[in-house]
Amino acid sequence: HSQGVKSIRDDVVSFIQQRDGGIPADPDLIFLTNGASSGIHMILTALIANDNCGVMLPIPQYPIYSATIDLLGGKKVGYYLDEKNGWDLNMAELERSLLEAREQGILVNSFVLINPGNPTGQVLSRKAVKDVVKFCAKHNLVLLADEVYQENVYDNDSEFYSCKRAAGETGLLDSDEIEMVSFHSTSKGLFGECGRRGGYMELVGIHPAVKDQIYKLASSGLCANLAGQIMTSLMCSGPKPGEPSYESHEAERRAIYDSLKKRSDIVSKGLDSIPGFSCQPAKGSMYCFPSVEIPEGALKAADEKGMLPDTMYAVSLLEATGICVVPASGFGQEKGRYGFRTTFLPSEEEMERCVG
Repeated sequence: HSQGVKSIRDDVVSFIQQRDGGIPADPDLIFLTNGASSGIHMILTALIANDNCGVMLPIPQYPIYSATIDLLGGKKVGYYLDEKNGWDLNMAELERSLLEAREQGILVNSFVLINPGNPTGQVLSRKAVKDVVKFCAKHNLVLLADEVYQENVYDNDSEFYSCKRAAGETGLLDSDEIEMVSFHSTSKGLFGECGRRGGYMELVGIHPAVKDQIYKLASSGLCANLAGQIMTSLMCSGPKPGEPSYESHEAERRAIYDSLKKRSDIVSKGLDSIPGFSCQPAKGSMYCFPSVEIPEGALKAADEKGMLPDTMYAVSLLEATGICVVPASGFGQEKGRYGFRTTFLPSEEEMERCVG
């Protein structure tokens, strides 16, 4: 089946319903995918009918969205996250971005939310997620909910709150006022099985005729690979209490989570303590996204080399120390800001050595 093995889609349904407090899910609206990226590509392909179709994107954002929109010939409509407030959303900024795009004649039809954030590492509050679903319903925007880091929440005062649950608890599901596609992946979380290429997307409030077209897109790739589907089943269900592998499985999950939590604190605090650096706490996902003050002389040198300043910084850091980071310019940022994205996946000892 091009949507994936039915029993595995049933596992996904059980996972979603348990996560969202019993809000119903339907296996016929679940598509198993080769990681989240193939699902994202399918949905953007369905949304971008011509070069005047626009998609609202967070700045900074994971570049798969901007790259795919460019590939499909659509328009990127950026909205800035608020760095000074922990990369939170600002509803006035969302309204500004949408209004300016529509005044330019762009047909904005969709909105991307990445929560927890990549590259920014924030975890949005319940209020913020509810504000987003109401914004999308108000403006007839299809919500693309990138929730692949939903298990990666390290801050004791934060929690993952899904867009679907927010839509349910604001009445938008019952009134059929929202269209949404949510994404999850085995590449993130506590499995980190990037090579297995497993994941799913759930359609919510999507018209059956549109779902049929998405099914055609899925059929063009036959189906998601079986190993990835099985990994998705394990991610969503896993061993149950009393089964032979339950205790070892849970112990390994807990050890991975506890270590990631320690590393997020080591790296975000370590970077923030460096003179000229500013780094918001990594409350979720697997990344820190510090800003770096670059002196005028270095800005001039970068210009003479035909390089972006944070690209020159990243290359210099690699050459001098062997530390590899990704220039922030690849994710988008406000004019005059420079920095980089780094992960905290290496060992605690290695992280201490690098930022200590």
